[in-house]
Amino acid sequence: MLFGKTILITGVASGIGARTAELAGQLGADVIGVDVREPAAAVGSFVKSDISSKAGVDELVARLPERIDALCNVAGLSGNTGAVSTLAVNFFGLRALSEGLAPKLREGGAIVNVASIAGYGWRANLNRAASIVAIEGFPDVAKVVADHAVRNEEGYPVSKELLLLWTFRAAHQDLFRRRGIRVNAVSPGPVETPILKQFRTVLGDARVDSDIARVGRAGTAGDIAPAVLFLCSDGARWVNGANVPVDGGLEASINAEVLGF
Repeated sequence: MLFGKTILITGVASGIGARTAELAGQLGADVIGVDVREPAAAVGSFVKSDISSKAGVDELVARLPERIDALCNVAGLSGNTGAVSTLAVNFFGLRALSEGLAPKLREGGAIVNVASIAGYGWRANLNRAASIVAIEGFPDVAKVVADHAVRNEEGYPVSKELLLLWTFRAAHQDLFRRRGIRVNAVSPGPVETPILKQFRTVLGDARVDSDIARVGRAGTAGDIAPAVLFLCSDGARWVNGANVPVDGGLEASINAEVLGF
């Protein structure tokens, strides 16, 4: 279901992005990898790019081919560099790339956003999240952070709350919907990747260890990549605006605890 498709994957230098690119290639896709760093392993074709600014996104879009079947928005920061840079990459950069590539995505194509269980709080923070998502284009992120009182330690979870809320919204936006482009998200729990140590610094050992203990182990990049690529495939042609928790049951456990059953 991926053979011969052209799939653009951001964040291919490590972790989930690297494994997603590797698996896509094994399944017969033509992979275009994007990252700020050169990947250690070959990923089809590679484009070095920084999506933390409008100029960077515009330059990347201009360098990409005219027909792409799917976009996997995997690139992301852990939050250890502060809220401004984290929101710039994890939300505004990925959204701008998705919107910029819309004309190049084939009819019936797909966008898959790698969110996180850390974005679980979007419901509790809906007013703030909706207000930020409503800001169009690629704004002055420092001003957005200041205007919405986003603390540095909140940067990562807030960025994923925004990404989830935008996923739901984008699935029904005319830019994508009129051409049958599906927009979905995958939300991993703790995953053994090179930035897990950074997550421990940002979120705290207690939070990370508790999440791992609930499900028995941390995930791996190999656990997440198949779900991402399924959503790119024709097998998911009737899946749109969904968030798929790929977390070993972590969200289910938290829901059960919160709802008291």
